[in-house]
Amino acid sequence: MNERLDLHKLVIASLMAALIAVGGYLVIPIGPVPIVLQNLFVLVAALLLGSSWGSAAVAVYLLAGAVGLPVFAGGGGGLGHLFGPRGGYLFGFLAAAWLVGKISESSRQQPVAEILAMIIGGLLIYVIGVTWLKTLLGISFGKALAVGMYPFIIGDIVKIGAAFTIVKSVRPLLGIARRDGRLATPAGSGQ
Repeated sequence: MNERLDLHKLVIASLMAALIAVGGYLVIPIGPVPIVLQNLFVLVAALLLGSSWGSAAVAVYLLAGAVGLPVFAGGGGGLGHLFGPRGGYLFGFLAAAWLVGKISESSRQQPVAEILAMIIGGLLIYVIGVTWLKTLLGISFGKALAVGMYPFIIGDIVKIGAAFTIVKSVRPLLGIARRDGRLATPAGSGQ
């Protein structure tokens, strides 16, 4: 594999991990699960970087939070946050990044497929997060849905639109294009 391409992907993945963390500082507390922008940046990372590097960006973010850095929603950090009521959503970010990236790679960045991928990824985050919330708090699925999904649906639809717009605008600036499902180097990079 090309070292220049690896460095390019590493830099973008690191930037995406940082943006996911920043998305946790923009918080609207509404219950055990706040409204944040983290899932927006998870989707952007997956579409820009694909399954491997997109999920690597999320894994770096989760690792940073697990060791205590204040990167989780509202500036939280540590294993207590990772395994608390919001933990399912955090682990859902990892699964969604891989799945959305995989669909994007397979579809060769077809817009309809990428939008569907983000919808599926969002649903995957809900499935993992709501199930985790229900189990951890010992509440019914109805209550878990009421506090862990329903308040977020409209915002998540807006975030999907924003993620698609961001990726569409940023891909050419970063020189990101996929050929045969693989991330290609920026144009004019001497390859």
